[in-house]
Amino acid sequence: MRALTPAMEDYLKTIYQLQQKMGKVTTKSVSEAMKVKPASVTNMLKKLARLKLVRYSAYRGVQLTPAGEKMALKIIRHHRLLELYLRQALKMPLHKVHEEAERLEHALSEELEDLIAATLGNPTHDPHGDPIPTKDGKIHQTHHPHLAEVPQGQRFLIVRVSDSDPDLLRYLEELGLVPQAVVTVLNREPFGGPIWVKVNDRTHALGQEAARHVFVQPITEVTHHPSLRQTRKQKR
Repeated sequence: MRALTPAMEDYLKTIYQLQQKMGKVTTKSVSEAMKVKPASVTNMLKKLARLKLVRYSAYRGVQLTPAGEKMALKIIRHHRLLELYLRQALKMPLHKVHEEAERLEHALSEELEDLIAATLGNPTHDPHGDPIPTKDGKIHQTHHPHLAEVPQGQRFLIVRVSDSDPDLLRYLEELGLVPQAVVTVLNREPFGGPIWVKVNDRTHALGQEAARHVFVQPITEVTHHPSLRQTRKQKR
Protein backbone atom coordinates (compact mmCIF):
# COMPACT_ATOMS: atom_id res chain seq x y z
CA MET A 1 0.00 0.00 0.00
CA ARG A 2 1.29 3.44 -0.87
CA ALA A 3 1.99 5.86 1.95
CA LEU A 4 -1.09 7.55 3.32
CA THR A 5 -1.36 11.31 3.60
CA PRO A 6 -1.76 12.92 7.05
CA ALA A 7 -5.36 13.75 6.09
CA MET A 8 -6.10 10.11 5.33
CA GLU A 9 -4.63 9.06 8.66
CA ASP A 10 -6.75 11.66 10.45
CA TYR A 11 -9.88 10.29 8.79
CA LEU A 12 -9.07 6.72 9.77
CA LYS A 13 -8.40 7.74 13.35
CA THR A 14 -11.63 9.75 13.54
CA ILE A 15 -13.71 6.94 12.05
CA TYR A 16 -12.25 4.48 14.56
CA GLN A 17 -13.06 6.77 17.48
CA LEU A 18 -16.59 7.36 16.21
CA GLN A 19 -17.12 3.62 15.79
CA GLN A 20 -16.15 3.12 19.43
CA LYS A 21 -18.68 5.72 20.57
CA MET A 22 -21.54 5.26 18.13
CA GLY A 23 -21.15 1.96 16.33
CA LYS A 24 -22.61 3.22 13.06
CA VAL A 25 -20.65 6.09 11.48
CA THR A 26 -22.32 8.45 9.02
CA THR A 27 -20.85 11.02 6.67
CA LYS A 28 -22.50 13.70 8.80
CA SER A 29 -20.86 12.48 12.01
CA VAL A 30 -17.42 12.44 10.35
CA SER A 31 -18.06 15.93 8.97
CA GLU A 32 -19.01 17.26 12.40
CA ALA A 33 -16.12 15.56 14.19
CA MET A 34 -13.51 16.83 11.73
CA LYS A 35 -15.17 20.19 11.00
CA VAL A 36 -15.02 19.47 7.26
CA LYS A 37 -17.74 19.97 4.65
CA PRO A 38 -19.80 16.84 3.88
CA ALA A 39 -18.78 16.93 0.20
CA SER A 40 -15.10 16.81 1.17
CA VAL A 41 -15.80 13.92 3.54
CA THR A 42 -17.55 11.98 0.78
CA ASN A 43 -14.60 12.44 -1.57
CA MET A 44 -12.14 11.24 1.05
CA LEU A 45 -14.25 8.23 2.00
CA LYS A 46 -14.35 7.19 -1.65
CA LYS A 47 -10.54 7.40 -1.80
CA LEU A 48 -10.20 5.31 1.35
CA ALA A 49 -12.67 2.78 -0.04
CA ARG A 50 -10.58 2.40 -3.20
CA LEU A 51 -7.60 1.65 -0.94
CA LYS A 52 -9.76 -0.97 0.84
CA LEU A 53 -9.36 0.81 4.15
CA VAL A 54 -13.09 1.46 4.61
CA ARG A 55 -16.40 0.12 3.40
CA TYR A 56 -18.47 3.08 2.30
CA SER A 57 -22.01 3.55 1.08
CA ALA A 58 -23.85 6.84 0.78
CA TYR A 59 -26.84 5.28 2.53
CA ARG A 60 -25.18 2.91 4.98
CA GLY A 61 -22.33 5.09 6.20
CA VAL A 62 -18.72 4.05 6.62
CA GLN A 63 -16.92 1.24 8.44
CA LEU A 64 -13.23 0.47 8.76
CA THR A 65 -11.96 -2.69 7.13
CA PRO A 66 -9.47 -4.81 9.14
CA ALA A 67 -6.66 -3.07 7.25
CA GLY A 68 -8.17 0.34 7.99
CA GLU A 69 -8.56 -0.46 11.68
CA LYS A 70 -4.94 -1.59 11.85
CA MET A 71 -3.80 1.71 10.34
CA ALA A 72 -6.06 3.69 12.69
CA LEU A 73 -4.65 1.93 15.75
CA LYS A 74 -1.13 2.54 14.48
CA ILE A 75 -1.64 6.30 14.33
CA ILE A 76 -3.43 6.27 17.70
CA ARG A 77 -0.43 4.44 19.16
CA HIS A 78 1.88 7.11 17.73
CA HIS A 79 -0.31 9.86 19.15
CA ARG A 80 -0.58 8.46 22.66
CA LEU A 81 3.09 7.53 22.94
CA LEU A 82 3.98 11.08 21.91
CA GLU A 83 1.58 12.52 24.48
CA LEU A 84 3.20 10.49 27.24
CA TYR A 85 6.72 11.39 26.10
CA LEU A 86 5.88 15.10 25.98
CA ARG A 87 4.35 14.89 29.43
CA GLN A 88 6.99 12.79 31.17
CA ALA A 89 10.23 13.68 29.41
CA LEU A 90 9.53 17.32 28.55
CA LYS A 91 7.15 18.11 31.46
CA MET A 92 4.61 19.67 29.10
CA PRO A 93 1.30 20.65 30.75
CA LEU A 94 -1.37 17.99 30.36
CA HIS A 95 -3.75 20.24 28.41
CA LYS A 96 -1.09 20.94 25.74
CA VAL A 97 0.18 17.47 24.86
CA HIS A 98 -2.78 16.49 22.67
CA GLU A 99 -2.37 19.38 20.23
CA GLU A 100 1.39 18.86 19.97
CA ALA A 101 0.98 15.12 19.41
CA GLU A 102 -1.51 15.88 16.63
CA ARG A 103 1.24 17.73 14.79
CA LEU A 104 3.92 15.08 15.31
CA GLU A 105 2.05 11.77 14.98
CA HIS A 106 2.19 11.62 11.17
CA ALA A 107 5.95 12.07 11.01
CA LEU A 108 6.90 9.48 13.63
CA SER A 109 9.01 6.69 12.16
CA GLU A 110 8.75 3.07 13.29
CA GLU A 111 12.29 3.27 14.69
CA LEU A 112 11.53 6.36 16.77
CA GLU A 113 8.21 4.86 17.90
CA ASP A 114 10.06 1.80 19.23
CA LEU A 115 12.69 3.97 20.92
CA ILE A 116 10.08 6.14 22.66
CA ALA A 117 8.14 3.07 23.80
CA ALA A 118 11.29 1.42 25.19
CA THR A 119 12.42 4.64 26.90
CA LEU A 120 9.03 4.96 28.61
CA GLY A 121 9.04 1.32 29.71
CA ASN A 122 6.54 0.09 27.09
CA PRO A 123 3.61 1.95 28.68
CA THR A 124 0.01 0.81 28.51
CA HIS A 125 -1.74 4.17 29.02
CA ASP A 126 -1.22 7.76 27.88
CA PRO A 127 -1.14 10.71 30.34
CA HIS A 128 -4.91 11.15 30.10
CA GLY A 129 -5.46 7.51 31.07
CA ASP A 130 -6.43 6.26 27.60
CA PRO A 131 -5.03 2.85 26.57
CA ILE A 132 -2.11 2.78 24.14
CA PRO A 133 -2.54 0.22 21.33
CA THR A 134 0.12 -2.47 21.24
CA LYS A 135 2.66 -2.73 18.46
CA ASP A 136 0.64 -5.54 16.87
CA GLY A 137 -2.57 -3.50 16.81
CA LYS A 138 -4.44 -4.62 19.91
CA ILE A 139 -6.09 -2.31 22.41
CA HIS A 140 -7.66 -3.02 25.78
CA GLN A 141 -10.64 -0.74 26.30
CA THR A 142 -12.03 -0.34 29.82
CA HIS A 143 -15.08 1.52 31.08
CA HIS A 144 -15.22 3.45 34.34
CA PRO A 145 -17.87 5.63 36.01
CA HIS A 146 -17.43 9.39 36.11
CA LEU A 147 -17.46 11.63 39.17
CA ALA A 148 -21.04 12.74 38.60
CA GLU A 149 -22.37 9.22 39.23
CA VAL A 150 -20.25 7.73 42.04
CA PRO A 151 -21.35 7.54 45.71
CA GLN A 152 -20.43 10.13 48.31
CA GLY A 153 -17.85 9.53 51.01
CA GLN A 154 -15.83 6.89 49.15
CA ARG A 155 -12.28 7.46 47.92
CA PHE A 156 -11.62 6.95 44.21
CA LEU A 157 -8.58 6.86 41.97
CA ILE A 158 -8.82 9.04 38.88
CA VAL A 159 -7.92 6.74 35.98
CA ARG A 160 -8.85 8.91 32.99
CA VAL A 161 -9.74 12.47 32.06
CA SER A 162 -11.24 13.46 28.74
CA ASP A 163 -8.91 15.32 26.38
CA SER A 164 -11.70 16.61 24.13
CA ASP A 165 -11.60 20.18 25.49
CA PRO A 166 -8.19 21.78 26.25
CA ASP A 167 -9.76 24.57 28.33
CA LEU A 168 -11.63 22.08 30.51
CA LEU A 169 -8.51 19.94 30.80
CA ARG A 170 -6.50 22.97 31.93
CA TYR A 171 -9.16 23.70 34.56
CA LEU A 172 -9.13 20.11 35.83
CA GLU A 173 -5.34 20.16 35.95
CA GLU A 174 -5.38 23.36 38.04
CA LEU A 175 -7.70 21.61 40.52
CA GLY A 176 -5.46 18.54 40.67
CA LEU A 177 -8.08 16.33 39.03
CA VAL A 178 -5.66 14.34 36.89
CA PRO A 179 -4.93 10.61 36.48
CA GLN A 180 -3.47 8.92 39.58
CA ALA A 181 -4.93 11.55 41.95
CA VAL A 182 -7.18 10.30 44.76
CA VAL A 183 -10.54 12.07 45.01
CA THR A 184 -13.53 11.90 47.34
CA VAL A 185 -17.04 13.16 46.55
CA LEU A 186 -18.08 15.03 49.71
CA ASN A 187 -21.51 16.32 48.73
CA ARG A 188 -23.85 17.01 45.83
CA GLU A 189 -25.94 20.13 45.68
CA PRO A 190 -29.58 19.45 44.70
CA PHE A 191 -31.24 20.30 41.38
CA GLY A 192 -28.14 19.79 39.27
CA GLY A 193 -25.93 21.95 41.45
CA PRO A 194 -22.17 21.52 41.85
CA ILE A 195 -20.42 18.49 43.29
CA TRP A 196 -18.06 19.09 46.20
CA VAL A 197 -14.89 17.03 45.90
CA LYS A 198 -11.71 16.67 47.91
CA VAL A 199 -8.40 16.10 46.12
CA ASN A 200 -4.87 16.63 47.47
CA ASP A 201 -6.34 17.90 50.79
CA ARG A 202 -8.18 20.66 48.95
CA THR A 203 -11.92 21.01 48.50
CA HIS A 204 -13.47 22.23 45.22
CA ALA A 205 -16.95 22.80 43.85
CA LEU A 206 -17.09 21.03 40.49
CA GLY A 207 -19.84 21.53 37.93
CA GLN A 208 -21.81 18.50 36.74
CA GLU A 209 -20.52 18.81 33.17
CA ALA A 210 -16.89 18.93 34.26
CA ALA A 211 -17.45 15.97 36.61
CA ARG A 212 -18.64 13.86 33.67
CA HIS A 213 -15.17 14.15 32.12
CA VAL A 214 -13.35 12.65 35.11
CA PHE A 215 -13.41 8.84 35.24
CA VAL A 216 -12.60 6.90 38.39
CA GLN A 217 -12.44 3.52 40.05
CA PRO A 218 -12.80 2.61 43.75
CA ILE A 219 -9.59 2.98 45.70
CA THR A 220 -9.76 -0.68 46.70
CA GLU A 221 -8.98 -1.55 43.07
CA VAL A 222 -5.98 0.77 42.77
CA THR A 223 -3.36 -1.95 42.63
CA HIS A 224 -5.10 -3.57 39.67
CA HIS A 225 -4.98 -0.58 37.34
CA PRO A 226 -2.19 -0.93 34.71
CA SER A 227 -1.37 2.77 34.57
CA LEU A 228 -0.69 2.84 38.31
CA ARG A 229 1.60 -0.18 38.10
CA GLN A 230 3.34 1.58 35.21
CA THR A 231 3.80 4.76 37.27
CA ARG A 232 5.15 2.86 40.27
CA LYS A 233 7.62 0.97 38.07
CA GLN A 234 8.96 4.19 36.60
CA LYS A 235 9.52 5.66 40.08
CA ARG A 236 11.74 2.78 41.16
